[in-house]
Amino acid sequence: MLCAGAIRSKNTMNILLQTVMDAAVSAIAFYLLGYGFAYGVGPHPNGFIGNALFGLSRWTSNNYSPEKGVGIDSGEGWQSWFFQWAFAATATTIPAGAVAERLNFNAYLIYSFFISAFVYPVVAHWVWSAEGWLGYGRSTAYSRLFGSGMIDFAGSGVVHMTGGLAGLAGCVLLGPRMGRFDSTGKPIEMPGHSATLVVLGTVLLWFGWYGFNPGSQLIINYVPNAAVVGRAAATTTLSGAAGCLSCLLTAFMRHRAWDLVAGCNGALVGFVAVTAGAHVLEPWAAILVGFTGAWVFDAVCALFLKLRIDDPLSAAPMHAFGGAWGVIFVGLLAKRDYVCQSYGKDCTVPGPGAVPHGLFYGGGGRLLASQVIGVITIFAWVYGLMTGLFALLRAVKLLRISPEDEHAGLDVSKHGGSAYNYDHGLGKPAKAPTPLEEKDLSPASAPVTSSNSPSAGSV
Repeated sequence: MLCAGAIRSKNTMNILLQTVMDAAVSAIAFYLLGYGFAYGVGPHPNGFIGNALFGLSRWTSNNYSPEKGVGIDSGEGWQSWFFQWAFAATATTIPAGAVAERLNFNAYLIYSFFISAFVYPVVAHWVWSAEGWLGYGRSTAYSRLFGSGMIDFAGSGVVHMTGGLAGLAGCVLLGPRMGRFDSTGKPIEMPGHSATLVVLGTVLLWFGWYGFNPGSQLIINYVPNAAVVGRAAATTTLSGAAGCLSCLLTAFMRHRAWDLVAGCNGALVGFVAVTAGAHVLEPWAAILVGFTGAWVFDAVCALFLKLRIDDPLSAAPMHAFGGAWGVIFVGLLAKRDYVCQSYGKDCTVPGPGAVPHGLFYGGGGRLLASQVIGVITIFAWVYGLMTGLFALLRAVKLLRISPEDEHAGLDVSKHGGSAYNYDHGLGKPAKAPTPLEEKDLSPASAPVTSSNSPSAGSV
């Protein structure tokens, strides 16, 4: 809904179909390869990439039980694949807004499979698997980066940076939409066709984030787990609210108008930014990360216009840069007690370095250094691979649609129609009326109403 409302009406069917294809393509790709690369633990595990569970080959009814789980010493069940697929699908759908209105549909299918099957799963393995070299929760059988590792609770880096950077690579290789900039490089407004759909999409995402962030604790039994889940829900709410107000106020100061879409974008940036640390931030810190995350978003949007980078939904500023800010913010203000509660650490161990936590809480710089390394590494991996893929698609002339198709709109040129049937009951009739119908429609044939009857305008 958000994507559909934020673009021009002539491309609505195209972006809605892309959204459906995100779910379909990512499900198959994550089943065949993605889950294995992310979480598969074979005979020779490594910190870079998983190497088992391809096609869920070991997941059969014979070795599955709710208590033990399935897989190769993974302790994971079928529910794990389903939950993790939702994150993979999210990373896959983010670039759709960045490359909207000019990307070849065949190229969309190809890059969706590539992200879900390989690009995203490798990042997920680094941060979220027990063997990953980058994660804070890495198994004690391995050493952790700087004795700490990167904290990313629900994917500011793993999910949102991955999707946003893929979108950025697409923006750069595709170039701007026709007419987006004039001959001097000045941007020309191309507003979306439905603020109503933008709001509907924002509200649905707001609600969905309560599964995204609190749900990432995975369990809610026992008091510590319930506390983490509740805290994640509260900080998610506060950060989104702060981001909404921040963007709204900034837009008002700039344009002297209360911009509805700006408020929606701000809320989403707030959610993206808090996703990394929803479980370890205090409420006031959640407000701060959302409020300042909106500033980061606004600054990057302005920079993109100066560089003539056309991102119709501001997906890259929101997800790539808002996500990066959220990851770094954890290194500054992750509270020690919350880290211990979330990761089962012993907070009674003396010394600030015993449990790496936020720099401003006296936790030293190990966590912050890990967060920065995580941001840099994810940027290099995702942007490098996706730039290569988009460059290859451009070389074989599969990347961008023709100018004629872009001018006409993808709905008519590629999808056989329009998302809105303007001839159905609103504009001109679908066919010319017969003489008899013309008589029935004439004013003389209309029934006479009394002064006590309700008029059309009063119904």
